[in-house]
Formats: sequence, C-alpha cells, structure tokens
Amino acid sequence: MRGCPELAQPVAPAQLAFLAVLILTHSQDNQSIALVSQALTKRGATPVRLDSDLYPQALQVSTHLSGQGRHRHLNIDGQKIDLQTVTACWYRRFAAASLLPQDLGDTREACVAESRQTLYGTIAALDCFQLDPLRCVRRADHKEVQLEKALDFGLSIPATLISNDPEEALAFYRDNAGLVVTKTQTSFAIYRDQEEHVVFTSQVREEHLHELDGLACAPMMFQQMLPKRLELRATVVGGRVFTAAVDSQKLPGATVDWRREGVALVDAWTPYQLPPEVENGLLQLTSHFGLNYGAADFIVTPEGQHIFLEVNAGGEWFWLQPIWPIAEAIADLLIDPFCKNFR
Repeated sequence: MRGCPELAQPVAPAQLAFLAVLILTHSQDNQSIALVSQALTKRGATPVRLDSDLYPQALQVSTHLSGQGRHRHLNIDGQKIDLQTVTACWYRRFAAASLLPQDLGDTREACVAESRQTLYGTIAALDCFQLDPLRCVRRADHKEVQLEKALDFGLSIPATLISNDPEEALAFYRDNAGLVVTKTQTSFAIYRDQEEHVVFTSQVREEHLHELDGLACAPMMFQQMLPKRLELRATVVGGRVFTAAVDSQKLPGATVDWRREGVALVDAWTPYQLPPEVENGLLQLTSHFGLNYGAADFIVTPEGQHIFLEVNAGGEWFWLQPIWPIAEAIADLLIDPFCKNFR
C-alpha cells in the first residue's frame, strides 16, 4: 500500500464485520462507478455513493465531536448512513456546491467555498484507507514537478518549456526546428454560443508565432513534438500497472492528440507490456506522490523509446475495462490495501 506518510493506517479486513466503501463522485459521472460498485458487491462489500454535486442542497452530512465520542453520518433521501463504519473511500470526483443557484448573487462564491471546504474536511477526517487522499492528489497536480521527478526516476521526457515569455517560446520553437506542441496544465472547456470547446494538445505553427503576446495573459507549456509509433495509457492500481496501446497515427485527427478521435479509437486499444525499467520508474513516481492510483500517458517512438508525458491522479480508465480488469483491481485494493498483489 502507498499513501502520504500521515495517512491513517487502514484496518485489516479480518478485523471488520462489515465492509462499507464510500464512493465520492458526482451525479453525472460515467460507468466506472457501476463497474467498481458491482465488483465491490461481488466481494461482499457495500458501496455507498456520495454524489458531491448534490451537497449541500439535496443531501446532508453531519459531524458531532465531543469528549464523549465522534459521530459522522450521511443523510440521503431520509436514509442515514453512519460514516464511522466506512472502511475505505474512493476519491473519484468532487463537485460540491456546483449546483447552487446563480440567484444567490454575491453570496454564491462564499457558499461554494464553505461547502467545498466542509465536505473536504469530513472526507479527510475519515479514519480509513483513501484512494487517494486529496492532499496526495493535489501534490501530483503540478506537471512541472511531475516531469522533474520523472527524470529523477529514470524516465525519458520530451524537451519542455514552461513560460510566459514570448522570446523564450520563440527560441524554443527554433531550437526544435519548428516541431513543437503546446498544452495546458489544467483541464477546462470554453463555452461559446452554448457550445463546449475542449482545449487539446495542439501543434505550434509558424502563423502562431505572431500571437505569442498572449502569454502575458496565460503561461503555456511547450514540448518537443516527437514522432509516434504508439501512444500508451498506463493505469496504476496499487503496485499493478495495466498498460494499453493505440496507433493514434492511423487517423489524421488523432496524430497530435488522440483524444480528438477518442470515440473512433475506443475499440482500437490493445494490451501492452511496459519494459521493466519504465514500469518501475512509473511506480516510483506514483509512490513519490503518495498515489495508489494514477493514469499515465507515454509515447513510443519509431525507435522504441518510451517517453513519459504525464500522470493524472484522477485519470479515466473505463474504456479499457474490456481488455484489463481495472474495476476489479480497484475493488480489491479498496477492500484489502494490504494485499501483497499490490506491492
């Protein structure tokens, strides 16, 4: 089992008469919730779903602390669930207060902040194994730190520039013979005329060099654009790594970012085995951040070199379930974090 050093040690399953796993998510999450819930139920555990976007309006969470004891419970549609019986928590998604009405006016921002802080605090206070604690997830958020530590653990990375300086960006473009991509460090969408526009990794072209003054409003990450034979998604669950490969170059729209053609490629993924030294470096990286779960992206060059791009502490995996038993691995880890299979 991994985890931040200060993480409370989970109770061994043999000591438990009841296994309750809290699933922290939101009401619009995908089928990964059902897949893991089914796997937990088959293993004799009770999944408890907490749709965080319904808090604080449609569900209630209460904590009572005193010298006489500690009591926490969740109230969903009149059903009261004792959170003190929770043996593990899967921190899947968090969207507390996102449904609060806009007509709260200038108090809405304060209500959102207070709701998120309060629910965060209750989850953090649960004395159980968490996959993964928020503090560990946040440690892994910074791509610059990821890339630097990846080098420390022997992984190869693309040449990278992170800057808001147009002159630095121009020099980097020239140093890499114009083969450069740009990406953001946060996930977001821009809405125009009620249409969602997702920001993908994109190639920097010569005409874009006249727009570098925009860096004064937002810094960017620039990376060397490498030739690809395959793209990999390596999903870490405990000490196990489930890697899948896809040939993103067979579709014109996917050559720079396979996610642009994610639906078209969904059935094209196949199992893949990372070289031992690459897999070990990835496990060292996730362990450094205290993560028991992580979804990492790699490029395999035509020469067979494995290039690490990033690891996402909350990355998706559900489309890989047909080729790897990831839901079952997550359920196993939530039930028994001490299992030797995860070392």
